[in-house]
Amino acid sequence: MDDAKETAETAGRKIQDAWEDTTDKIGDKVDEAKAEAEVKKAEAERDSVKTRNEAKEAIRGDDR
Repeated sequence: MDDAKETAETAGRKIQDAWEDTTDKIGDKVDEAKAEAEVKKAEAERDSVKTRNEAKEAIRGDDR
């Protein structure tokens, strides 16, 4: 009886560890996706500012 109880407890711990590992991995992937989205947003903003500045410079150049 004690062996069965110990086996069940061990199995329960293994299941809990596997669940925690899985949730950690999912959380890591979510964090990675958020970071990637922030990078893409920052790159798009940088490109937009660069294009806008180039357009302003072109207009200034035409006025001179």
